[in-house]
Amino acid sequence: MSSSASPPSRSRLIDVRIEQARRVRGAPHVPGDKSISHRALLFGALAAGRTEITGLLESEDVRATRGCLEAMGASVHADEARLVVEGAGRLRNPGRTLDCMNSGTTMRLLMGVLAGARVNATLDGDASLRRRPMRRVAGPLRQMGAHITLADGDVAPVRIDDGAPLHGIDYALPVASAQVKSSLLLAGALAEGTTVLRGLIHSRDHTERMLPHFGVHLDARRDEIVIEGGQPWHGARVVVPGDPSTAAFWIAAATIVPDSEVELQNILLNPTRIGFIDVLRRMGASIEAHVERTEPEPVGTLRVRSAQLRATTITGDEIPAMIDEVPLVAVLATFAHGTTAIRGAEELRVKESDRIETVAQNLRAMGAQVETLPDGFVIEGPQLLHGARIDTHGDHRVAMAFSIAALGAGGTTQIEGAECASVSYPKFYETLAELTR
Repeated sequence: MSSSASPPSRSRLIDVRIEQARRVRGAPHVPGDKSISHRALLFGALAAGRTEITGLLESEDVRATRGCLEAMGASVHADEARLVVEGAGRLRNPGRTLDCMNSGTTMRLLMGVLAGARVNATLDGDASLRRRPMRRVAGPLRQMGAHITLADGDVAPVRIDDGAPLHGIDYALPVASAQVKSSLLLAGALAEGTTVLRGLIHSRDHTERMLPHFGVHLDARRDEIVIEGGQPWHGARVVVPGDPSTAAFWIAAATIVPDSEVELQNILLNPTRIGFIDVLRRMGASIEAHVERTEPEPVGTLRVRSAQLRATTITGDEIPAMIDEVPLVAVLATFAHGTTAIRGAEELRVKESDRIETVAQNLRAMGAQVETLPDGFVIEGPQLLHGARIDTHGDHRVAMAFSIAALGAGGTTQIEGAECASVSYPKFYETLAELTR
């Protein structure tokens, strides 16, 4: 791999050139889980007392959450190898617009928190975040009594005005979104009365697992989640495991490049997050998992070796556990024997980019034939990919997925705007170079 500049940063637009790899080997450090990092900071700011966080992801998205919380009075500082949040139990009006940058998690979770905490604030972000739908959060929060104003098109900027205390509701989620679910649970924890969530609640469950760790109890049943408002929050110690959505890139690389093997330690193995691993095993991937601890989240080691892949069909009920990895699965489908169909992934159209069209566009640039559907893809394999210019559309997961595609493609691939990878994985390209030496 070669690049036209030093490692990517969002302050400097750069392209990265990647050659076909002979092998992928090593035991890379996988940065902390992004979802848990967001929540550890946010819950610590809401809690009374001291929260100590080890392994926090140092990415642009997580910095967005930290910056918003500090603007509302949270004290966040480094203490040796830990980050410490000194919570006061209450957030204050920030006095300025809160910049969520590119982070949908920051904006949507803060919508629930600010409405519940009765904080006056405006939430805004970059051009990509301003295109993402916010009505799905604002609607139920308004039913709880929140005063929320959205921009035309039901997008950011989001204005939240103080009003009467929120009240609990009984609400059926129409979309399987951990961000929506978490926003409503946080609002419910700060509201008066009982909040019951039903419907499509089986998305990633980090909020449900972490709230009791901070003293806030809930009842997560098969068909509903019940939380009582007004419970006290206390500080906690949080060890953030490695992000499985980040580990997925090295799993994919070791799978498609011959004579490859990687070991990934301290990886989050939460069942709501390992759909990618389950699907790849079904496709014939060689992935060994060893769980080493289980509370509050299952964590362990993965060992991956190169393997021949076969096609599969992925249905909508599998998508919530692998939503971030679907672009990568589409790439892997071009290396698999047979026809891979991915359905039920319409949520990809409202991510940082329209990931269905962006992935298809870039696969076609690399010589692949792809059929797009309103909710997914149909891809024949195997297909011989060749190097191409990849337009990331500023989407970090697209940049990284096509960097992995480049390892199995003939010739040189140029990733345009590669710096967007820093949203979730600042050292991605450094690690890629180390594993392919």
